[in-house]
Amino acid sequence: MPARKFDGQVLRTARRALDLSQEALGRSEGIDVDQSAVAGWESGGFPQPERLPAIARALRQPLDTLFPRDGLPDLADLRADAGYTQRSTGALIGTKSSIPVSNAERGVRRLAEAYAQRLAEAYGVTEKQLLAAQDRSFGVAPTAPSVPRSLAEKLTYLREATFPGGRPTDAQIAAAVNAYAGVEVISASAVEALRTGTPPPAEVLAGLAAGVVLEGLADFFGVTPLYFQSDEELERQVVNAIGLLAVRAGSEDFALAARGGQDGLDPAMLAKISAIVAEARQQKAGPR
Repeated sequence: MPARKFDGQVLRTARRALDLSQEALGRSEGIDVDQSAVAGWESGGFPQPERLPAIARALRQPLDTLFPRDGLPDLADLRADAGYTQRSTGALIGTKSSIPVSNAERGVRRLAEAYAQRLAEAYGVTEKQLLAAQDRSFGVAPTAPSVPRSLAEKLTYLREATFPGGRPTDAQIAAAVNAYAGVEVISASAVEALRTGTPPPAEVLAGLAAGVVLEGLADFFGVTPLYFQSDEELERQVVNAIGLLAVRAGSEDFALAARGGQDGLDPAMLAKISAIVAEARQQKAGPR
């Protein structure tokens, strides 16, 4: 699978930005190398993959920002991203041998169910994610992912897909939403409730109804607030917008414009519909 991209110049720039010596970086927790090793990395060498998370922490950078990867991880990648050597995996699964994990990483023999559960917990991923990574180690093409429908499914998907290997905590998400709103509208436990499909507190329901919670979540995850609306809500907005357009434009003018030509809807009508939908979204969002 694709290894993380490592650039010695990027490492040197990040280290110097913190006024950190090569020796000090090498002594950082989880790295444990001498100055010459760090100098070698900055001159074109490559550290062991399991050291990259510790290097990112020492340089106060997200792992995926400092050492990005194109593509999805296999089992060996998950292990390295969690900072473990292959030799240490025996203890993670409760055995004296790392052979079960080694075999799975090499596509020889799949992990026993109990081992998969323990590894997922140790690696900080879901069991589903670990099994998908195992499939990639065996060269099995992934199946098309199901489309998230509920709010809980969408939050879970965004949390896992947007922040692979370093998912934000419920407390971090709540803090971001509250900062966006300018007041405390949600707690970490309420975020967990939304994420797991558990009924949230009444005040959070009020925030959802007002739109501020969904706007804050959308801002945090970098999506439009419309992403969190159900298909029925979106359809209702479009129908209402088109109905409003018909009233404003006049039924006869609307019918002529909507018929357009052989290429479909008239561009001017499309522009009007888009403008009304944008206006409806602004009205729904309320004053900020």
